[in-house]
Amino acid sequence: MPALPLWPLYLMFGMVPFWWALGALYLLWPIFAVVLGVVLISHGRVRMPTGWTLWLMLIGLIVVSGTRMEKATGFVMYGLRLGFVIAAFLVYLYVYNAARNGTAWAKLFQPLMVFWLSMVALGWIGVFAPRFAITTPVEMLLPGSISKDRIVQALTHSHATEFSATSRNPYFRTAAPYPYTNNWGTGFAILIPCVVAYLSSVRGGVLRTVVIVSLPFSLVPAFLTLNRGMFVGLGAGLLYLGLRALLRGDVRVIASIAGVTVLGWLVTLVIPVTDLITSRVENTDSTRDRADLYWQTFEAVLHSPLLGYGAPRTVDTTYAAEPLGTQGQLWLVMYSHGLPALVIFLLLFVMIARRLSVAVSTPGKWLSVIPVITLIITPFYGYTDMNLSVMFFGIALAMAAVDGPVNRSGIAEPAPRPAAPATN
Repeated sequence: MPALPLWPLYLMFGMVPFWWALGALYLLWPIFAVVLGVVLISHGRVRMPTGWTLWLMLIGLIVVSGTRMEKATGFVMYGLRLGFVIAAFLVYLYVYNAARNGTAWAKLFQPLMVFWLSMVALGWIGVFAPRFAITTPVEMLLPGSISKDRIVQALTHSHATEFSATSRNPYFRTAAPYPYTNNWGTGFAILIPCVVAYLSSVRGGVLRTVVIVSLPFSLVPAFLTLNRGMFVGLGAGLLYLGLRALLRGDVRVIASIAGVTVLGWLVTLVIPVTDLITSRVENTDSTRDRADLYWQTFEAVLHSPLLGYGAPRTVDTTYAAEPLGTQGQLWLVMYSHGLPALVIFLLLFVMIARRLSVAVSTPGKWLSVIPVITLIITPFYGYTDMNLSVMFFGIALAMAAVDGPVNRSGIAEPAPRPAAPATN
């Protein structure tokens, strides 16, 4: 079977700064996924990875839940969210099949690493120029009645940081290329395992060198997000990986975890991240607002448990300014698409985590923590956006390696142990 080309992945993951500057990144992402699907189908038989039936069930429930939409205008964002879900599924299929069809596993990593470098570079714009923002071509082309919508403006008006005007001691927090800081933090948490997996699997090359240099530099914009969920999710993932490595006596994995931990600690000597987060918590009401929003979201779901409401809805009975069904993927899926969709969604990641737990290589073990980190941050941050595709890019690489065989040319593997002398 012919190898799948990499250019659709580079178009999607490798040109993020360009699409961001145009204001088209979020709007074009589902379209890029359609390109992936067309190329994939045109190359013949499609292998189906673990969880594909749950994926189709989830997509089906999301489609049916659209019947619960209250306003016709809401179908725009509903369609975009559905597009992001389908995009992640197509990325999962494409990367998995590319690896199984003979494309070098190390080369498949490259578009994801370019995405990582783009995210870090754009994050540094927020460090040096926190007020940086541009009126994009897409924003200018849209009618004023549409471009001034709060959500549309967040997606098309490119800005380097997110600034909370309601905070009593406001900070500029890293956001680009995402519209919101929490998206950046989520992306960072799920990409760190991918970066370490890449560095531990590739022997050399310019890209590997650049990625090595980017890792310590990434911590500055990451810490300036003051993103509590990012630290919790990444910490839980490292704990999961570390405990498994200790039980198996895996020195390589333990050493790599220690390296990442020490690197993070060194940055805290320069950036007082603990003090900044404490100050942010003391000067905002976000914790109280979230708790109230979660409770009212849960109460609303009880009135429409099977299909939800199709999309988040704004009410005037909460402390928070955000609609019901936001501020966390768990609440978004439950409120928008119903309890059965939520069960399927969570079961999908549990099934994937269980399957990837059998990984034996160092890169595979690092990638196996992606579903664990995802489950940890699910109650706190939404990721029905590019991050869902990023997650399943890394998961697909790991799943292909577990299911095997894959083309491991260019991958650094430990030297084989000498054979034990024969005994009579």
